[in-house]
Amino acid sequence: MDWSPIWLTLKLAATTTSILLLIGLPLAWWLSRGKSVLKTIIDAFITMPLVLPPSVLGFYLLLALSPQHGLGYWLSHKFNIQFVFSFPGLVLASVIYSMPFMIGPIKSALQQLPLSLSHASYTLGKSETETFRKVLLPNIRPSLLTAIVLTFAHTLGEFGVVLMIGGNIPGVTRVASIAIYDAVENMDYAAANNYSLILFALTFIIVIAVFIFNKHSAKSPLE
Repeated sequence: MDWSPIWLTLKLAATTTSILLLIGLPLAWWLSRGKSVLKTIIDAFITMPLVLPPSVLGFYLLLALSPQHGLGYWLSHKFNIQFVFSFPGLVLASVIYSMPFMIGPIKSALQQLPLSLSHASYTLGKSETETFRKVLLPNIRPSLLTAIVLTFAHTLGEFGVVLMIGGNIPGVTRVASIAIYDAVENMDYAAANNYSLILFALTFIIVIAVFIFNKHSAKSPLE
């Protein structure tokens, strides 16, 4: 059995989750604070991957990042950067496609916290950044863990987007989901079963671990 698709999938999931955690925390915080037309538009774009067919998103990313068109042409000729059919391209596509799984739970949890928590922190002289880091985040720990796990698990199973933007290059863009598709196409059901069983087991273990953690550590915002 070729283990490279499994390791590549885990690498992609870990990289995507790490990037989205850095992006998602401040963005979810900003989106949770009041409403505006701009925030509504950005929120809509973030949520669209939940309902948009992966092939549609993958197709437009392929057009945008292709060395023959627009942004891809500029990046290729100006900086010699190519996202299409490369691991960085998989990461970029996965970040966009998995973004609602990271930002959604965090934003919802922040919106449910009472405003008195923030106001009390400001009264004590804490800045907005300190309030977010030391007061708000500890109170949404279960939701934060859920967002991280959902993002990681969702990236493990991505197929349409990564196939469109990355293709099927062994050791570079051939993740487990594509390896399963290839094995079925070649009627190698044993290999398809091996890859599928590993992904199933990984996802099941991760989800069970989150349920156990949340059961023992979930608290109300005021506790």
